[in-house]
Amino acid sequence: MKLLAVTACPTGIAHTYIAAEKLKKTAADLGITIKVETRGSIGVENEITPEEIMEADGVIIAADKDVEKERFRGKRVLECSVADAIHKTESLIKRFQDGEVPVYKDKTEKADTAIPAEGKELKQESKVKRYLYRDLMNGVSFMIPFVVIGGLLIAISIGLGGVPTDKGFVIPEHSLWKTINDIGTVGFQFMVPILAGFIAMSIADRPGLAPGMIGGYIAANGSFYGSAAGAGFIGGIVAGFIAGYIAKGLKALKAPKMIQPIMPILVIPLLTSLAVSLIFIYIIGAPISALMEALTHFLNTMQGASKIVLALILGAMITFDMGGPINKVAFLFGAAMIGQGNPYIMGPIATAICIPPLGMGLATLLNKRKYYPEEQEAGKAALAMGLVGITEGAIPFASRDPLRVIPSIMAGGMVGSVISMLGHVGDSVPHGGPIVMLFSAIHNIPMFIIGIIAGVLVTAFMVNALKKPVSDQQ
Repeated sequence: MKLLAVTACPTGIAHTYIAAEKLKKTAADLGITIKVETRGSIGVENEITPEEIMEADGVIIAADKDVEKERFRGKRVLECSVADAIHKTESLIKRFQDGEVPVYKDKTEKADTAIPAEGKELKQESKVKRYLYRDLMNGVSFMIPFVVIGGLLIAISIGLGGVPTDKGFVIPEHSLWKTINDIGTVGFQFMVPILAGFIAMSIADRPGLAPGMIGGYIAANGSFYGSAAGAGFIGGIVAGFIAGYIAKGLKALKAPKMIQPIMPILVIPLLTSLAVSLIFIYIIGAPISALMEALTHFLNTMQGASKIVLALILGAMITFDMGGPINKVAFLFGAAMIGQGNPYIMGPIATAICIPPLGMGLATLLNKRKYYPEEQEAGKAALAMGLVGITEGAIPFASRDPLRVIPSIMAGGMVGSVISMLGHVGDSVPHGGPIVMLFSAIHNIPMFIIGIIAGVLVTAFMVNALKKPVSDQQ
């Protein structure tokens, strides 16, 4: 049997490649030939050719963002999340061996009805939950570079060109650093339109891109609907989904043959842009803006116990699924708050992000008797991944022993997050781990380091206390 696979996670950094390796290893163990195309942050690698598609017995598409499927028409195609490709690899491949995967057909063709009960259940479950998440994460993946560039440039300009005053650091006018700061501000201004545009594009393809971006721009500029502040990232998400589904609805309409060629490039974008803009300006813009102002004000004024509760929630979410959907929700919240001028939500998140891989890496060094040789090797890789803020470095450990590993990394993440929150740690870029300190993006570096160390120690000692020696596990 020859299989093909495509892996693609929203950020394209770790899950994409972890899933690819897991698919290759499991297929080799089962005596199956497989080629995996990865769609990471640097683009398509190991691209599948038309000849390979012709020879293949089936295709696994493990993706949490939109992946073009038409080239696989006529082949048995199994769609799943990246997490399933990592944690349920063998069962996915065995479905091809058991003939339980339906043939993918064009929308105009009659659908393959020979879908087993398990497949129907997967399809129904994913239709709303997985597709909404995919569309949202498609927008987030394109938005993040703009936030990173904007945050880094602003942080560098303040760190190197700021002059201390009684009101904080001020950048002198007409200086190079003021110009760099202005460029960084432009990066932030693109954040919401890009988020909305690529959410809409994920739903409706290219006809949704321009309306989504226009709707996102209006969402970010409260002057359109008489608000002092824009509707922020929440407005951008709403605008993206409205634009996407309006455009998708218009695409489904049967148009006269005379205007069919201009439907995707003129008619659909024009009508959708008008619709989403008018809806936002006259109906939902002001209420969402008021909600964003209230949320930002609430976060900026949080004190004492309420800050601790927020830090506990963020630390738990970031570490629970190590780069999965729950992690991404917390991460998006922190990234969006940077755009709202509040980097002190991303600070605790940046601390928690690196604790799972660093904690598990340290645990393997402290007590090798409790880890298999391959886990000890994974521990070395996890340490490296933790230093650059890649939470997914802990996945191999959580996959093998979730009941002991996940509570341990969550405990460490929550401890580190609380320390950073109470220490008023801020992060001007949507990333975490010690590497962020190199870019002058961290406010209150000492407390950031203390938070990481405390969380790592909690994770390492807790997981080693819970785990048994390898001989006992066997």
